[in-house]
Amino acid sequence: MSAKSKPQTSRAARRPKSDNGNRSRADFVYQHLRESVRSGRYSPGDRLREADLAEQLDVSRTPIREALRRLVSDGLVEVASSRGVMFVELNKQQVRELYILRESLEGTAAGLAAMHASEAEIELMHELLKESGAIKGNPTKMAQTNRSFHRAIHDAAHNRYVTQAINQLYDSMALLPGTTFEFPGRSVTAHKEHLAILKAIKARDSEGAEHHARLHIQAAAQIRMKMMFAVD
Repeated sequence: MSAKSKPQTSRAARRPKSDNGNRSRADFVYQHLRESVRSGRYSPGDRLREADLAEQLDVSRTPIREALRRLVSDGLVEVASSRGVMFVELNKQQVRELYILRESLEGTAAGLAAMHASEAEIELMHELLKESGAIKGNPTKMAQTNRSFHRAIHDAAHNRYVTQAINQLYDSMALLPGTTFEFPGRSVTAHKEHLAILKAIKARDSEGAEHHARLHIQAAAQIRMKMMFAVD
């Protein structure tokens, strides 16, 4: 890996619980690497060496290669002639495309949540916004609470296919550096946007919830482009 130490994997977590050959091992490696991206143990540009992964995960190189091929297909990993296999560093167009898709999916999820959320699910969203509103000067914690709020909306949509699509998208989003909550004033504006989304969900206003969710992601996209590429 680049500047960070290699992720450590406990021996108990190394092998899949049921060994059904290389396919089972490849699934194990694939899921391990996806989770490593989500948790931030890898960063864009980090190299993935087959020998190192085989040693860390206690498997042969064959399932490592299969898992890496799947990650290439997912768009999380690329093969560079000069640097080998590495996690993708997203360019300006890729970031735009991610946020276009995120706007659509988050809008759909919010609209569905307005129709299907239980009172308990709405109360959870309310509690998460109370928590986020009390956070001051901590972008990392704000980002964590933000993810929890959005996950609550996804769950309240009660649509497994929307949730699956969002989860896959979030793996790619994990390749983005930092958080938009580092941008001056973003915590305040995002909180107001969240309140507007929740108000529409509570009112069972599906169109309003989708509209406000889309505006929220559009605002996040603009800030992300400013932070990464100095684009207004």
